[in-house]
Amino acid sequence: MDYTLITDPSDAGRALDDITPVFESVFAEHPYNEGTRDLALFLETYQREHKTPGFRLVLARCASGELAGLAYGLPLASTTGWWGGFLDTTPAEEFTRKDGQRTFVVKEIAVLAGQRRHGVGQQAAHRRPERDHRRAGHAHRPPRSPRSPPGTNASATRPQGTPGPGTAPVYRTLVKPLGA
Repeated sequence: MDYTLITDPSDAGRALDDITPVFESVFAEHPYNEGTRDLALFLETYQREHKTPGFRLVLARCASGELAGLAYGLPLASTTGWWGGFLDTTPAEEFTRKDGQRTFVVKEIAVLAGQRRHGVGQQAAHRRPERDHRRAGHAHRPPRSPRSPPGTNASATRPQGTPGPGTAPVYRTLVKPLGA
């Protein structure tokens, strides 16, 4: 597997043609069952996020050059609502304090079905510069979610993308310290 880290906003924008079919394929499957509306939201969000300073896209390609998976993320902005809406805990204010550089969040990990269970998603998610971020975060849906990695210091559940009361999927949020 060949992994390519893309940090240039222009290159990340051009990669959208490659990553859209992977995103569409992966998230159409159970448990996501996402459709046209979800894909449109992804495209809209990606068009904004890939221009964010600190954005990182990792493409995983097979020896044939075919895209097998991807991961992307960015620093949480000081204006983010990412820490809101937890169902089973209320994180301390110090923990949720945002400054635009403190937390790098992996927003999406997508690996095509035939390439799963080989560590592609994990490798893609970890191929980002440590930079000045003190921790990394990721929200994912159980039960297909991996176990909490060692050193993870927060785990809580929250609804995400609430379409209506009681109808939003529940995500598990993990945060891991980086560096020292």
